[in-house]
Amino acid sequence: MLTFDIAGGQIDGARDYQEDAYLVTRLGDSNSKKSASLIIVADGMGGHAAGNVASNMAVQTFNKHLTSNYPSTELAKVLRQAALQANNSIAETVRETAALKGMGCTLVAAVIDDKFLRWVSVGDSHLYVARGTELHKKNADHSYGGFLSRMAAQGKSIEPEPGFSRNMLMSALTGDEIAEIDCPDTPFELQAGDRLIIASDGLDTLGTGKLLGLLAKANSAKDCADAILKGVQDAKMPRQDNTTVVVVVVGEQAEFKARPTPPPMATSESAPKPASMSMAAPSRPLGRTPMPQPVVLPPRRKPQGNRAILIVPGVLLVGVITAMWFTFQRPDVQAPPLMDDSAAVVPHPANSPVEPQDSPATPSETAQPAATTSANSTPTASATGTAPVAGSGKVFVDGPGPEMVIIPAGRFTMGASDAEDVYAERPAHEVEIKAFAISTHEVTAGEFARFAGKQAGNSRLPAAFVSWNQALAYTRWLSAQTGKRYRLPSEAEWEYAARAGTTTPYWWGRTLGENNAHCFACESGLDPRKSTQVGRFKPNAYGLYDTAGNLEEWVHDCFHANYQGAPTDGSVFEGGDCPNRVVRGGAFSSGPQGLRVTARNKFSQSSANDGLGFRVVREP
Repeated sequence: MLTFDIAGGQIDGARDYQEDAYLVTRLGDSNSKKSASLIIVADGMGGHAAGNVASNMAVQTFNKHLTSNYPSTELAKVLRQAALQANNSIAETVRETAALKGMGCTLVAAVIDDKFLRWVSVGDSHLYVARGTELHKKNADHSYGGFLSRMAAQGKSIEPEPGFSRNMLMSALTGDEIAEIDCPDTPFELQAGDRLIIASDGLDTLGTGKLLGLLAKANSAKDCADAILKGVQDAKMPRQDNTTVVVVVVGEQAEFKARPTPPPMATSESAPKPASMSMAAPSRPLGRTPMPQPVVLPPRRKPQGNRAILIVPGVLLVGVITAMWFTFQRPDVQAPPLMDDSAAVVPHPANSPVEPQDSPATPSETAQPAATTSANSTPTASATGTAPVAGSGKVFVDGPGPEMVIIPAGRFTMGASDAEDVYAERPAHEVEIKAFAISTHEVTAGEFARFAGKQAGNSRLPAAFVSWNQALAYTRWLSAQTGKRYRLPSEAEWEYAARAGTTTPYWWGRTLGENNAHCFACESGLDPRKSTQVGRFKPNAYGLYDTAGNLEEWVHDCFHANYQGAPTDGSVFEGGDCPNRVVRGGAFSSGPQGLRVTARNKFSQSSANDGLGFRVVREP
């Protein structure tokens, strides 16, 4: 059996206050055969008092949720929920105390359960595993620099935006939406001899070689932690950040040894008083916002029962933006000019064939093939979460328009469950949908060229560089050409059609898999730097192609931060941030998260780039 020697410590660095907080505790009853170790490091921001409040509150709330739900057969889910609870606690405190607005923290929490390591991480703190002569970073880096590095590793190098610092956070616990949470479903298996480092990003002062050298010279966890902190101090980095380090030495000893060294958790009597609070200016550009007035810290809970809860007040202040997150978008590109309705129209042959599938996708485990029906039938959908009934799937073409398919009326649950860390996709809500028709594929360059008055032949590439304004103009032109009412789909109609009766993250199943769509992680053999022709992959049960990947698709809806107040009749969600419109489905450059059927993004309605396209709806 593996055993674990655990020790931690922290330094202020060049700061005159400490905003990091960390915890080492046991999960489960000491008399039970089922127990584990929990380690949390939180790195606060927002000024002395605010950062201290945020980091301590996040640690305490996370610990309370996890310990009350351990053991669990869904530990990854519980870890995610604990992070969300920690974020909610910050939101509640900010609502109650306006002076704390702008506070937040990063968080990394590791659970060592038997020989397995699980974690949840938000922000840019670190979880390393040293094995042999190699140091492996296990958690994601949610800083702007981390984002640029991930893109470069995928062969998609991006020039940094002017004015953006690499240490700017793209995700943090702030009480607002959490942009990203790293919490793998599969645990990492530990081996005897491994050494774990859980640390705030003040550790960035030391390089990989230096860290490995310090670990190699020390035997116990305490010696390792002390050596690392001394190494940070000896580096004499100007304006050195607070640094917190917890080290775990994995061994094969006969008993578990927990040797945390930080001082005991502060009580309300020992909490910093307003008179001693520092109001120093931010250490880096776009750093924390100075506190408008001193704030008295709330009392911290004392240890209960046999759990050794060791919380040290303070925050690693690493020059991060007080704005909690931002959405990175491709730069706008000049779109082709709009033409008037008198533009020449090239006849569109009815039922034009779809290009052969060069790389057929794996058949869906949850969806059933779409059936055809007679022109006079009135298809209806089955109950929520089931596959569409026979009778849907009639395909037709109106004049110069794209191929369309009839989607039956029905009811479904739109959005993500409350247990998921996707604020923009919540709350999940029931929506009633009327029957409508939608194009079987993204509008192609050839089809769009007829509207724009350009010659594009019968190109089967999707029409890219199309703004929302242009897409809307196309639907009006097509309505005039056909005498039918064409429009952009509502967001609810789009998700209903893309789901095709399924309830899994992708219409074909729970995992991205291989060769199911076109994106940079889809393993389709296609160039991940550009779109591909429509119809290369298997359609969903409604007969729709490329609802995941290839191009993101405009819908009519104004952007809203979430689904609070969203209509339940399938209509357009108006009244929000209407200069920005919603796109769905992910693009060739999207990752697995962006291809989920519930995933949402937004762009300015005048934006046009190589990853933006659309499909159209026709009313009965």
